[in-house]
Amino acid sequence: MTFDTTTIVLIALILAGAAIMIVGLLLRRKPPKVERRTGDPYVASRDRPYMKPPAKAGAGVADEVAAATTDVAGEVLGIDMKRGPAGPADDLQRLKGVGPKFVARLNELGITRFDQLAGLNANEVAHLDERMGPFQGRLVRDRVIEQADLLARGDVESFEEKFGKLTP
Repeated sequence: MTFDTTTIVLIALILAGAAIMIVGLLLRRKPPKVERRTGDPYVASRDRPYMKPPAKAGAGVADEVAAATTDVAGEVLGIDMKRGPAGPADDLQRLKGVGPKFVARLNELGITRFDQLAGLNANEVAHLDERMGPFQGRLVRDRVIEQADLLARGDVESFEEKFGKLTP
């Protein structure tokens, strides 16, 4: 059986059109649906991102993550979170620019004494500052580490020269 040129061109066009249609259908195929879990995702509070985890530890994944974060934060900041600081807590509100909420945030991170703040190196201060939530940047801006160093050494005269009268 012999075909003339017109028939061969017509067959080639039909095959080319069919190939284009098949490729088009393959490209338009929808990906398979992925089954998603139901339930609300965990969303951190934007109002109070520095809140303590719930007191009831071990109740869920969020509590386990909070406990692990506390352990790691102690290592990063050079503070033994399980043992606690040596000695009674200092009144951190004596530092200029530090109020009750600032102190509460420091306490949440395991800082309760002047000597803890004074003993931090620049890298540890940067790590602590990242975790200060709404108080980020205040450690440097208010010279909190320098103030704590003076008070940890008991150098009240130098403190009052640089930062003003110390409140009782």
